[in-house]
Amino acid sequence: MTRPIYAVGDIHGQLSMLDDALARIEADGGAAAPVVFLGDYVDRGPDSAGVLTRLAGGIDAGRDWICLLGNHDRMFRGFIGDTPRGDPYLMVGWDWFHPRLGGADTLASYGAGPEEGERVFRLHRRARAVVPQRHLDFLDSLHTHYERGGLLFVHAGIRPGVALEDQTEDDLIWIRTEFHNHTDPHPWLVVHGHTPVPKATHYGNRVNLDTGAGYGDPLTVAVFEEGQVFNLTPQGRVPLPPPP
Repeated sequence: MTRPIYAVGDIHGQLSMLDDALARIEADGGAAAPVVFLGDYVDRGPDSAGVLTRLAGGIDAGRDWICLLGNHDRMFRGFIGDTPRGDPYLMVGWDWFHPRLGGADTLASYGAGPEEGERVFRLHRRARAVVPQRHLDFLDSLHTHYERGGLLFVHAGIRPGVALEDQTEDDLIWIRTEFHNHTDPHPWLVVHGHTPVPKATHYGNRVNLDTGAGYGDPLTVAVFEEGQVFNLTPQGRVPLPPPP
């Protein structure tokens, strides 16, 4: 018998939803099992700082947690570095503070939200003063992918037909169309988030667990055990089968 492995979809600053997800995992008997967090811990929700504290604390306590890098996490780390920088994958005219991205919500969770008319360098200085070094270290430690037992966990997806070692970070945290449109089998069952769907969905060659927590919709937890996939609800496991 192999141990189950759990995966948690995009959290986006929803600390109470994360705590509920962890409680579901514990109630399922998974307190010591590996848990993969699929990235996008920050932005949009009310408590990105609390989410990073919870995840870093679990790792520091020796939990078997694997935390992946999401595009929103990279945007935050890019801003909070020595010199603030934008993400090259953003559309022209957008930055981390665009209303659709939620950077202002993340800084507000640290008590450093942007002020009306504030210059970027002043906001950066204030943010650097309040974001803990442990959070920066956590962001720097995030993995681009995790492979285990025929499963490949990534934030956004993979470029079809490209060897894992040749995948780029940009694709692993940003890709959509080419990955979603590919219906042939991959070398693994790819487990991802990044693109919100109304409910966790098994497509046969991939499983999407981003169910829109950043917009107030539920946070999904899935269980992978003995070749089967389950949605872990508050009432317990519900099979998540591939299409017929």
